[in-house]
Amino acid sequence: MSRPARLAALAGIALAASAHVGSPDTYFEGAAGPYRVRVIVRSAGVVPGLAQITVRLLGGARVRTVTVLPVYWDPRTAAAPPPDTARIVSGDSSQYSAALWLMTGGSYSVQVTVAGLAGTGTAIVPVQAIATRRLELQKPLALGLAAFGAFLFIGALTIIGAAVREAVLPPGAEPDRRRVWRGRVAAGAGGVMLAGAVLGGRTWWNAVDHDFTRQIYQPLASRAAVRSEAGRAVLRFSIVDSAWREHRVTPLIPDHGHLVHVFVVREGLGAFAHLHPVFVDSSDFDAALPPLPAGRYRVYADITRESGFAETLTDTITLGAPGPPWRPSDPDDAWVGTRDSGPGARDSSRLSDGSTMAWERGAATLVAGQDAPLTFTVTAPDGRPVPLEPYMGMPAHLMLSRDDGAVFVHLHPLGTISWAAQQAFLVRGPADTAWGVVGRRLTEAEATMKTMSIPATATISFPYAYPKPGRYRLWVQMKRQGRILTGVFDAEVQ
Repeated sequence: MSRPARLAALAGIALAASAHVGSPDTYFEGAAGPYRVRVIVRSAGVVPGLAQITVRLLGGARVRTVTVLPVYWDPRTAAAPPPDTARIVSGDSSQYSAALWLMTGGSYSVQVTVAGLAGTGTAIVPVQAIATRRLELQKPLALGLAAFGAFLFIGALTIIGAAVREAVLPPGAEPDRRRVWRGRVAAGAGGVMLAGAVLGGRTWWNAVDHDFTRQIYQPLASRAAVRSEAGRAVLRFSIVDSAWREHRVTPLIPDHGHLVHVFVVREGLGAFAHLHPVFVDSSDFDAALPPLPAGRYRVYADITRESGFAETLTDTITLGAPGPPWRPSDPDDAWVGTRDSGPGARDSSRLSDGSTMAWERGAATLVAGQDAPLTFTVTAPDGRPVPLEPYMGMPAHLMLSRDDGAVFVHLHPLGTISWAAQQAFLVRGPADTAWGVVGRRLTEAEATMKTMSIPATATISFPYAYPKPGRYRLWVQMKRQGRILTGVFDAEVQ
């Protein structure tokens, strides 16, 4: 396949989501004050659009009200509307649902406020409002509308002809031949006018449809290239979009201490690298490539902009034989090579330090659209659970990909949200209209995050539901005794 064809194919895949590929919904699990909640925001796929919000209370808390409020990122926009009250889902007192209109394309924070006996708390869930699809007119509906339109057209001609032919006649009088012909001429003239109106409406509709198609989300154009330096392979990742180079979009902010997170995934899922390129200039980032086996690779780059808009940029590269020993560009870089994905699933993975990571998945079948049991436990060779260390400020990171590349997601125990996007909404004030102010505050917050502690636990979980059926591979990364460990698992989703 030619490079332009590959780029077109990857661009088509990326239309399905913003912060991830092929996974448009947002999952969050965390604290709303004294309450622990799991929030799912299902994207409308159009703007303006109605997003469906589901809030589940965890831990058996009893509350009085749950409200949701969408707040647009730009403080120069109109004030936010009053919050909507979520309703209890019938048959489940721990689950609430609401629907929110997202009127403008861009980044929102959905503020979920829970009030109960323990007080009031709010969770911030960043959401991207983007148009990702154009709804096709279904054939049965098209035929029904065409039939109804023909009925109206003929009815209008009948009314015009009857009005000219009989409107001025006394009751019971029959129109003469002259009036009959006048009615026919009037109906013909009315038909020409109505046909012109229909054609004009068709032209207007096509123009509106064309404008909407142009508004369908496209990630920033990017390019990945490999070059050799002293026999070592170096990946250059570049943002080449004119909107970026002309500074028409907000700048990048660090997420987990890095401006860009690059994931290099071999076709067949037999090798994986998680890299953090070093800053070259505002558009270019370089990372030393580990000794990955030769082959074709998909490249995914996670970025977050100061507006709180998180997206995944994509490209492909081809690698030759590995070169000299790897010297990582960043201490957080890691890679793993395994066999290509196959049928079935693995419930445990031996880690490079001799410990074992187990997937506590149970016997339930994984089904697309249903909550997935993504819970993992790490044990030492003697079977004792081992505590984990923070890895880029999180207990763990999970990346999953479908075997055809149509789905790629980067998860944390917080869910699918970008930590930087959430923090951007927390630190932004009404007067922060100049670009760069929020980024500087967030850089200071990142320094605090690097020193924060995590619970000394060997078990981690991630809220998620697979968006599509198929064969998936999961890479779960955490840190123990200063080493980055990667567990590899396969899953078949029905």
